Amino acid sequence: MVRVTGTLVLAGTPIGDIADAPPRLATELENADIVAAEDTRRLRGLTRALGIHTSGRVVSYFEGNESARTPELVEALVGGARVLLVTDAGMPSVSDPGYRLVAAAVEQDIKVTAVPGPSAVLTALALSGLPVDRFCFEGFLPRKAGERLGRLREVADERRTLVYFEAPHRLDDTLAAMAEVFGAERRAAVCRELTKTYEEVKRGPLAELAAWAAEGVRGEITVVVEGAPETGPAELDAEELVRRVRVREEAGERRKEAIAAVAADAGLPKREVFDAVVAAKNADGSGPGKGKGLI
Repeated sequence: MVRVTGTLVLAGTPIGDIADAPPRLATELENADIVAAEDTRRLRGLTRALGIHTSGRVVSYFEGNESARTPELVEALVGGARVLLVTDAGMPSVSDPGYRLVAAAVEQDIKVTAVPGPSAVLTALALSGLPVDRFCFEGFLPRKAGERLGRLREVADERRTLVYFEAPHRLDDTLAAMAEVFGAERRAAVCRELTKTYEEVKRGPLAELAAWAAEGVRGEITVVVEGAPETGPAELDAEELVRRVRVREEAGERRKEAIAAVAADAGLPKREVFDAVVAAKNADGSGPGKGKGLI
């Protein structure tokens, strides 16, 4: 006997302008057996704007009840229901609720499909003016300063363009941390209120953007950062070699391994990187520790 199950539909919703709603969204909202919404009040506003009504049961599905509600929704899917998942803006699962439900549905061999819709990640990337052929989405950075720096150091040498979400009240601290880890002159773009009335894209070096953000920024924020430059041996001065060693050490590598890795990446002898580290310490006492026995 063939097992018949329902379908889980992940539906993209507008990130600002309601006119960006995909045509299929209205149809799915009207016909779903269950609509799981991150915020039921926002859902009501969306259906009003689209001029439609939901005929199925509406339930909340947000970070606070995601774990508890997932089994209930999976049970409905196993029973043949069509469950539509919507979040406040953009695609479910992308820094929004959804991953747990998708994983649980896949585990039960339930069909999962999507209504493609607006994406702040791709919109910001396209508007940034930075390379778009290869990129990484890093989501939200940790709120604590130390953890945030640690996460940034993990991708300090990443050559792909980086995309982040950030809260407006943390933007200046985040940009300052990026300038510290990636370098003050690394290019970036802060995309604010995308597709909304006060949309703004601010482009420039990280240090310049951090100073701008210190004055206060409002709205939904997406930050796009240029990847690490593909520099050759002739382009890396001693200061940059020392900075790269520090980044690796602070990320948890032993100094010997950090020096070896930086040398390999730069195509230089380990001795040259070692000498730069020792010279930095002798010059101002701020370089990594004593060089005895490092290589």
